[in-house]
Amino acid sequence: MQEQYKKWYSPTLSMDTELLIFGHTGRPVILFPTTKGSYHENRDFKMLESAKWFIEKGMIQVYCPSSVDAYSWYNKSIPPASRVKNHIWYDKFIHREILEPALQKSGHAKACVAGPSFGGFHALNFAFRHPDRVSHLLSMSGAFEVKSFVDNYYDENVYFNNPVDYMPGNNNPHLWQMSIVLGVGEHDICLDASRKMSGILNAKGIKHWLDIYRGEKHDWPLWRKMFPKYLSHMMH
Repeated sequence: MQEQYKKWYSPTLSMDTELLIFGHTGRPVILFPTTKGSYHENRDFKMLESAKWFIEKGMIQVYCPSSVDAYSWYNKSIPPASRVKNHIWYDKFIHREILEPALQKSGHAKACVAGPSFGGFHALNFAFRHPDRVSHLLSMSGAFEVKSFVDNYYDENVYFNNPVDYMPGNNNPHLWQMSIVLGVGEHDICLDASRKMSGILNAKGIKHWLDIYRGEKHDWPLWRKMFPKYLSHMMH
């Protein structure tokens, strides 16, 4: 399995950033890490190993960025308005510096976004903010409510990064073309969050798959089962 390491100064984030890319060709898959996770977390916890077959066959090329959660949602030392603004810079960074170059290189018009836990939030929020550039969303044990990170502060930026708020009024036609998976464990701390998002999508008539794993909890062994299963589903 081909592995490529990149480090560069991000003009969007105004800081150095690092990225791992797995595979040589195929549809780009942006795989977000969990809370405050680094670019190598998904490799270290064997998520890439679980997807090895798809990567080696040239079906997908997986891009693993670092998070900036420590500067955004989890940075209690700055005002809530600044936390969400830092997240918006991250959204722009993913779009400009990872997604668009990956699409250009691959020849695909749209990418897949995926992630476990807080990475599941990042994947879903990014997909629903940029549905014209996302073909597949694989959210694994995600939660989709950010108000707890902003100390009761609320503005337009919070609204447009809080999927449970903006999705009911989001009528971008590309949403109805997207392949969406909400995977979650039966004993998962994010079970209710996934059910709630499923309800929002059902109310809009947006097809998706709410996949509840019996007997499973919120942890890496579950996500290593989910990732190849959903990639297989994506290939049909």
